Amino acid sequence: MRVAIAGAGAVGRSIAQELVSDGHQVMLIERDRAHFDPNSVEQAEWVQADACELSSLEDAGMQLCDVVIAATGDDKVNLVVSLLAKTEFAVRRVIARVNDPTNEWLFTESWGVDVAVSTPRLLAAMVEESVTIGDVVRLMTLRQGQANLVEITLDDATPFAGRAVSELSMPRDAALVTILRGGRVIVPQPDDTLEGGDELLFVTTAAVEQDIKTALGY
Repeated sequence: MRVAIAGAGAVGRSIAQELVSDGHQVMLIERDRAHFDPNSVEQAEWVQADACELSSLEDAGMQLCDVVIAATGDDKVNLVVSLLAKTEFAVRRVIARVNDPTNEWLFTESWGVDVAVSTPRLLAAMVEESVTIGDVVRLMTLRQGQANLVEITLDDATPFAGRAVSELSMPRDAALVTILRGGRVIVPQPDDTLEGGDELLFVTTAAVEQDIKTALGY
């Protein structure tokens, strides 16, 4: 894929290095001379320009990109880059970094954002996921909020221990996709049995998250 990254700070450079290592073509767009350092990711194409200016993006060839990542430290800039990428250049996939969690509600399809990544929210979810038993923890929002990846951990005394996955009576809009058990990742089959301490990952709509909790006896 050809990927454009707006913002060549520590985050942008790290993303670029990973993508280059995976064989993708990467273009880094950076306005600030202090962050413009082609030697830091030599395999990437570097463009010194303002990613909020339509003409600069056109000259850089954003119309040829499959994915655009708005990774600056300024939420306003990330929103403008996302909107331009989607509306002016019809980029298929736009991913935006959310710096301030209070701005997360803005990062939607209306602003051209396909996926919003909020580091503070992800870190908080990881903490909750590691210490919470019996509560639904939202790990990630998918497709502009149409679905979520959620986790619930069974306690050691769960009445579902020893029961098959097929016996679970889950709401219609919830799908059990993975069971984490110790160091194992289990793709659940109908005959697989549950154990206390299992971490269950579901893809579900927000409306039925609490129904999952109820179905598991919490």
